[in-house]
Amino acid sequence: MAIPFEELNKINPSHIIELFELELIVGKHIATGNPQGLPTIYRFHAGANLNSFSELIYRQNSYQRVAVETQGFEKNSTGSLSRPTITFSNLGGIVRNPSTGIARTMSDFLANVNKVTPHNDLLGAKLTRKMPLASALDDGNFITASNPFNPNVDTSNGTDDRLRDEIFVIDRKAIENRRVVQFELTQAHDLENKLIPQRVVTRDIFPAVGTFA
Repeated sequence: MAIPFEELNKINPSHIIELFELELIVGKHIATGNPQGLPTIYRFHAGANLNSFSELIYRQNSYQRVAVETQGFEKNSTGSLSRPTITFSNLGGIVRNPSTGIARTMSDFLANVNKVTPHNDLLGAKLTRKMPLASALDDGNFITASNPFNPNVDTSNGTDDRLRDEIFVIDRKAIENRRVVQFELTQAHDLENKLIPQRVVTRDIFPAVGTFA
């Protein structure tokens, strides 16, 4: 991943596109062995960037348009770590099985998850926030089959120019009603009962341990 400092420092830099990847765990959110062959990663975007109401293609991966709103991703140097929220419309949904192409409401999506692990509600699922520049999108997104934001670079398969990925874990379901389903996120290193360090440091793998003055 190359952080595009040169592009961001331009007078008129490209738009920053917000993409999401929701990663489920087989045996926890999907039945052990995944007998239905369901995807474990669901890619989507909110359509708020570039006024796109269709799928976006980035690095040859398709991100489906989902009615979703996020809050709380702002960073600060003081106080506790941020705990953003992501809110899905419960009127539309995510295509759970690409072979059928049928969009399921988030409540239906959760019902299938809870058949595997009762009352799980997607807890522990990983959510990655990706922020590529518009100039990094694949050519297939544009009618002209060429990325107009980056005409001098081969973007047939997109480029890796994006801001640093932000990785979160779903910590709890905050709201579920007929209109919306909202989840509270926590940063991957801010989980309750998580031990730091996770690995015991011993002299055989780090000879200098215990020798510092």
